[in-house]
Amino acid sequence: MPSFVSLRKELLNGITFLMKKRKFRRGSAAVLFFLLLTALISLDFVPDKVSLQPGQVSRENIFAPRTVVFEDRTRTEINKKMAAEAIEKQHDRREEVESAVLKDIDVVIRSIGALQQDSALGQGDKLKKIAAAIPFTLPEATLQALSSPDARSLELLNNEISSEVFRYMNSKNGVTGDNLNDVVEGISERISAAKLSKDYTDLGRGLIKHYMRPNTFLNAEKTRLLQSAARESVPPVMVTIRKEEKVIGAGEIVTAEHLQKLEALGLSRGGLPWRAITGNALLLALLMVVVLFYLYQQNREIYKNAGVLYLLGIIVVVVLAVAKGILAIELTRSPQFGSLLGYMVPMGAAGMLVAILIDSRLGVLIVSLISFLLALMAGGVNFGLVGLVGGVTGVYSVSKLSQREDLARAGFYTSAATVTAIIIMGVINNTSPALVMSSALIMGITNGILSSILTNGSLPYLENAFGITSSVRLLELSHPSSPLLKKLLTEAPGTYHHSILVGNLAESAAEVVGGDSLMVRVGAYYHDIGKIKRPYFFIENQLSSDNPHDKIAPSLSTLILTSHIRDGLDLAREFKLPQAITNIVEQHHGSSLVTYFYHKARESGGSNINEDEFRYEGPKPQTKEAAIVMLADSVEAAVRSMQNRTHGRVEALVRKILRDKLLDGQLDQCDLTFKDLEKIAESFLRVLSGIFHSRVEYPDLTKEMERRKSKHGGYNKQSTGGSAVGP
Repeated sequence: MPSFVSLRKELLNGITFLMKKRKFRRGSAAVLFFLLLTALISLDFVPDKVSLQPGQVSRENIFAPRTVVFEDRTRTEINKKMAAEAIEKQHDRREEVESAVLKDIDVVIRSIGALQQDSALGQGDKLKKIAAAIPFTLPEATLQALSSPDARSLELLNNEISSEVFRYMNSKNGVTGDNLNDVVEGISERISAAKLSKDYTDLGRGLIKHYMRPNTFLNAEKTRLLQSAARESVPPVMVTIRKEEKVIGAGEIVTAEHLQKLEALGLSRGGLPWRAITGNALLLALLMVVVLFYLYQQNREIYKNAGVLYLLGIIVVVVLAVAKGILAIELTRSPQFGSLLGYMVPMGAAGMLVAILIDSRLGVLIVSLISFLLALMAGGVNFGLVGLVGGVTGVYSVSKLSQREDLARAGFYTSAATVTAIIIMGVINNTSPALVMSSALIMGITNGILSSILTNGSLPYLENAFGITSSVRLLELSHPSSPLLKKLLTEAPGTYHHSILVGNLAESAAEVVGGDSLMVRVGAYYHDIGKIKRPYFFIENQLSSDNPHDKIAPSLSTLILTSHIRDGLDLAREFKLPQAITNIVEQHHGSSLVTYFYHKARESGGSNINEDEFRYEGPKPQTKEAAIVMLADSVEAAVRSMQNRTHGRVEALVRKILRDKLLDGQLDQCDLTFKDLEKIAESFLRVLSGIFHSRVEYPDLTKEMERRKSKHGGYNKQSTGGSAVGP
């Protein structure tokens, strides 16, 4: 039998094996987020409920925290029952029963009449035959009386019975199993009242009692359907409880009606609301499927990125948890104001974070989803609508983030939009103007500030945890005060200036081909940081004409030049640059050939030079952004080295560089098209025409001043100021 230690070891190994499976990790995370969201929406973690029983005395005044409309199920059920009972029972009538009853009675009466007229029979035989014709027992004296001929009494009896049977069986209700005894008694009384002897009366009463039977039968199914239709037609009895209305006062006896109101308001303490939990869980499952289907159809990259999906789940859970905490706050001194605290839920933070870290369109979808869940959680649409307005405003406020001040400005826009939405909700709900304005200003402004604080505070942690480079982080890196840029400026100023120009070229090109222009600009700023280690081996940092490469072998020069990639990667890791920027540092030369030193080596060493020894290690650019930085870097360096920069020569050089990179296979692993390359070339030319435009040659100012001095014999002095000025 295996020991506990071995079982635990096998269990841990099994869990470790499963955690290595991508589908298991994603499924486990989905279940975890699903359970957390269901709990947040369905459960009260800080319950404010009362426990009362019928007949108990309430110890406090309980007021309605919100307006609710609910069905009084007890009164509705009473009305339904009354409507069903008002439906008469439905019967089916059989017409053949009447004729059968009359025929049976007529046969007996005619048989007695025939026997009375049969003179051939002796008295004894006649009595026996009359007794046999009658289907019930009569006293012998009665049989003796019936054996004497009396056609008039028999006809009178037959007519009386026939008329009464016809009358009862054709009445409204007919003869049923329920009224059969009453019908028999009624006909018997009529026979008794007729002018007949006692013997014939006993005969008639016996015949009715024996042969009378129901001709109308209950149709239970038809009755049930009509009663059911009557119940369904009864409208529910709806009860409205107004906000701040007293539900039960201190000292009042608790009734069933009180308990029903408390339950409708969610103030009645009881077990877990399993029905509500189940409904919320099903709704959440549907919404999660909708979001995943949207990502699968519209943005497959996000759908396949488990880290981004985890990030979305965390943002939704955190914002709803904050909303749960805000909704649980109670202001006993100002309950009306406290009931509006849900307007402070920082929905703008969710919109800003998703827009900055992932995608703006997805941000709108997530904000809509959270707003819907907020309305479900709060039990009203007002908070959800205001949250939707603030969240969407937050998304579009940061969708084109170009400087850090835009993030603070987004908080202001969110506040303004939230204030406006709260005022509109107050007008719709007919809230007092003083309460509307105070809640709008206080809660709307707090909402925007809280959204901005949460966004700023959580961005660094989310970026580091999920390896995402946000535009805010890129803006921080692009600032000249960034430590690594300051180091580049002080130790390799020529490279710094070159990087700024490359950034201008690359940013313009990225905009025309749909690349991430901010990422390209920042990547260009840092692409040559490896030159900090040996700056004077690069021509842009050489202040004199003395070039150290003239004194060393071309192979060594190539090694020094290509090593700035590895040095740049070391610095990128040391200063914790984002992976996207590090990739640009690593890929901005690809596996290009160091042409100058390769040809120099061939001139000095012959044709047996290995070309691979004069190439960068790579890899080639993997993204559109890295490829643009490569092209901008090559173009800026080449154009700067030109002596006569006419427009035609610059254009020819730019197009040659792009063509050479393409033919050398450096663009094989990125998604640039031929059309993109044409747009990039035109963009480069526009920027270069502004950087390297021709200038007017200024005259020698010293010689001009000497000429004027000799002509006028010196400088004139103005009486007003006594200072020397030009003529």
